[in-house]
Amino acid sequence: MTILLTDAIGVEHSRVAAGRACRIVSLVPSVTELICALGLAPWLVGRTGFCIHPQDTLASIPKIGGTKDVNIDKIRRLAPTHLVVNIDENEKPTVDELSRFVPQVIVTHPLAPEDNRSLYRLLGGIFGREQEADALCMRFDEALASLRTAQSERGTRAPHRVLYCIWQDPWMTVSRDTYIARMLSLIGWQQWVSASDARYPTFRWNADMLDEIDEILLSSEPYRFTESHADALEKQTGKPVRVVDGEMLSWYGSRAIAGLGYLGELAKAL
Repeated sequence: MTILLTDAIGVEHSRVAAGRACRIVSLVPSVTELICALGLAPWLVGRTGFCIHPQDTLASIPKIGGTKDVNIDKIRRLAPTHLVVNIDENEKPTVDELSRFVPQVIVTHPLAPEDNRSLYRLLGGIFGREQEADALCMRFDEALASLRTAQSERGTRAPHRVLYCIWQDPWMTVSRDTYIARMLSLIGWQQWVSASDARYPTFRWNADMLDEIDEILLSSEPYRFTESHADALEKQTGKPVRVVDGEMLSWYGSRAIAGLGYLGELAKAL
């Protein structure tokens, strides 16, 4: 019986037949790391320049551009059997063009930490790495349970209101229906709500918004905020400002397991 696995847009993918060699191109940094964690690095033939973990494993894998400025001709020459993309990170016209010659395009779109389980099982199921996927699910569940236990022991508190910044010039943040905001909510941190309905809205600093937040978080990626940015913004706004590890808070996949532990440390530091 053929086992079908459904991706984020409802496309069903068959399990790769035993003994069949695959050629995978990943346009999603966090999923590239997951592919390696599932033991699929030997099948990985292309990655973006932002796919940097695990460094030693990926050093010999060809780069095919960025997540949005993809070199389509280079991917064509790599002759992939599977392409892994993400709704937020990759441009639909680019994916549509690639789908004309890549037999299997796997679309991912985790919206909450708990979605990592289905992501592990989707890729593990397609590529015959079910045991590895189950092991990751177990580790994820253990980390999530540990975080929730620690939160319960800290007791009920008023939500810590934060503004999570991902870019400047223009300043950009995240909406509450993003993976990042839902990660923060696990420790009772409530993302500020923009008047815009965009998932990643721009904003301007003003007194009213500052009244609605307790702390400003500057992500280390995609914009490389540093402590100097934090110092300057703290003087400008009069609010506490902290630089946080963007990979730990925004990368789903295998890194999400460490991300849950990182969240616990952030909660302790408050």
